[in-house]
Amino acid sequence: MKVIVIGGGPAGMMAAISARESGHQVILLEKMKSLGRKLLITGKGRCNITSSLGMEEFIKNTPGNGKFLYSCYQNYTNEDIVQFLKKQGLEVKEERGNRIFPITDKSQDVLTCFTKRLKELKVEIRQETQVTEILVEKEGETAKVIGIKTNKGEMKADRIILATGGKSYPLTGSTGDGYRLAQELGHTITEIKPSLVPLEVYDKAVCQQLQGLSLRNVEIKLFDIETKKEIYQDFGEMLFAHFGVSGPIILSASAHLVRYQGIEDKMKRQAIKLQIDLKPALTEEKLEERVLRDFQAVLNKQFKNGLDKLLPQKLIPVMIEKSGIPSDKLINSITKEERKSLVKLLKGFTLGIKSFRPIEEAIITSGGISIKEINPKTMQSKKVKGLYLAGEIIDVDSYTGGFNLQIAYSTGYTAGLLEE
Repeated sequence: MKVIVIGGGPAGMMAAISARESGHQVILLEKMKSLGRKLLITGKGRCNITSSLGMEEFIKNTPGNGKFLYSCYQNYTNEDIVQFLKKQGLEVKEERGNRIFPITDKSQDVLTCFTKRLKELKVEIRQETQVTEILVEKEGETAKVIGIKTNKGEMKADRIILATGGKSYPLTGSTGDGYRLAQELGHTITEIKPSLVPLEVYDKAVCQQLQGLSLRNVEIKLFDIETKKEIYQDFGEMLFAHFGVSGPIILSASAHLVRYQGIEDKMKRQAIKLQIDLKPALTEEKLEERVLRDFQAVLNKQFKNGLDKLLPQKLIPVMIEKSGIPSDKLINSITKEERKSLVKLLKGFTLGIKSFRPIEEAIITSGGISIKEINPKTMQSKKVKGLYLAGEIIDVDSYTGGFNLQIAYSTGYTAGLLEE
């Protein structure tokens, strides 16, 4: 059969490899000048390939319709992608948080493995080719794919795999074209929102003071103060930016927050609070003992000069201001109540969440082609015969940690099997 794969990202490349290995003639179309441009920027250019967790944990780490991926994850696992890369000559390593990276720390080396395999299989690759329409013909009550229209003319096909990505990082080519193509064929597109995206805060002045500061081994909690409900909790690394907060645990928090009922209105009402525990390894009692020990070593110093062992330098002026304790107050005159309030602040540094950053800054898109219209075992459309769907274009998304790339490989591989 003649198979056309639309989209040269990880899902599209894997689909093309899978379809070619299944013995079909495959043409891979990419509208940009080169394949895998988004892959190159993943993991800050290092490419967080996948996670070492068991596949059942992948479903738990996919708040966006994780159970839909059960069959795809059985077809193609994290071990399969690691073996694929090893066969192409690239070893991997495991880092904190079960994250798998190439041993070279270069996403380009991961992309090279894909392009090398595509060449070995003699997959025809056509770059700078944009698909404008998927052509179908009626077959009784259902439609069947017969080809495509592109900026370079029409092409016939027996099967089409649509893997154009979402709307995040549009400069890499993810501009949402696939949503329109699918919608024109009768598919439902669920609301498109940013996921794995930094968060803006109300108190921007504080974050501007802390801009560039990375905090490791902190615990965050997100609260709805109207319902007194804890929305999300995580532990790890975060980063302050001029607009608010970012970093791994914040990005994962955003994937949870985007699904919280009435979130935009609640943010407008300043009902969503981020609480940061700067010393999660210590209880309030133990932390107070620690603060007391630190203070006793510098009793004759001013308060502003007594926090060096407790906090990063950049954070000290902000914490002093929030504590309400005068910066020039001598440590030996700080009261027990003041010390206790400082401890509470260290265990609960709070910021009000104002909004998500724009979708252009999101790592992935939440929303997409409704999973109700896709066969989870084959990734074939229930609306159009011969049309298969893979990757971020589908309404599935995960937390950070390599899970979203695994979705791309697993759905791409399954779609490429072209099973009915």
